[in-house]
Amino acid sequence: MRPAKLIELEAILAIARRGSFRAAANDLGISPTAIGNAVAGLEDELGVRLFDRTTRRVDLTAAGHDFVRAIAPALSDIHAATEAARSRRDSPTGTLRINCSIAGGHQILVPFITEFIRRYGGVKVDIVTEGRLVDIVHAGFDAGVRVASAVPPNMTIVPLGQRLRYRVVGSPDYFKAHPRPVHPHELSEHDCIRIRWPSGAPYEWEFEKDGEAMQVDVPWSLSLDNHGLIARAALAGLGLAYVAEAEIADHVASGRLVPVLGDWMPPSPGFCLYFPERRPMVGFAGALAQVIADMGRQGD
Repeated sequence: MRPAKLIELEAILAIARRGSFRAAANDLGISPTAIGNAVAGLEDELGVRLFDRTTRRVDLTAAGHDFVRAIAPALSDIHAATEAARSRRDSPTGTLRINCSIAGGHQILVPFITEFIRRYGGVKVDIVTEGRLVDIVHAGFDAGVRVASAVPPNMTIVPLGQRLRYRVVGSPDYFKAHPRPVHPHELSEHDCIRIRWPSGAPYEWEFEKDGEAMQVDVPWSLSLDNHGLIARAALAGLGLAYVAEAEIADHVASGRLVPVLGDWMPPSPGFCLYFPERRPMVGFAGALAQVIADMGRQGD
């Protein structure tokens, strides 16, 4: 004997509940003919009638009553298990892998990853920081965190909500031997620590004041691609550094680094989470994007 099909069992319960083949067919979204064939096929297989049919009524037989009482709890469990499995589409499990710069790691770790782990306790988070920009898809990452200007095309972008501010800084010992610049043009008379993009191209220092914007290709004797190393070089008195404020805030507060040209340093677009556009807004990247959106609304 073949096992009963789920649609046949659904049909039996729907007809018993509604007392009508037509009404049960509407509930299940199938035709009256299809539901009639399903019930007839099951009755033939069981060798017993489950319903007494007249032109005006449909009633369960004694065998039908027993059958319904037996299968109703099992079908209820099946529906509950199905809904539980469906709900997990939006509840990621496993390991979320993120590639970001070191400064991007500072931006994403607190508070967003902290809240993500609290909300999805079964998920592990693996953050890889590196200076160079990698192809997150080819390298097996779920998402990346970079400044918006560095994000590759065809990516979904979720701003992290914090604008960046950069500072030009030097050590007190450096300024004992050099005057403090008051205009970006004066940087030509200074030793500077050059920044390289992950691609290897040099970064021209950006300034803006009262609508006047400029980029300066500074003189240099040391070139680095890591803001932490740049800050250490500045602390050692090797020259002026152009670094993210978050990287050197403690050094400035303690006086180990001295900021200059502050009125020429406007906020810059901040970091963003990004992932391929073709991926649906579910799973790891989508769940983290939702955390970021929720926390952004809380801060409004």
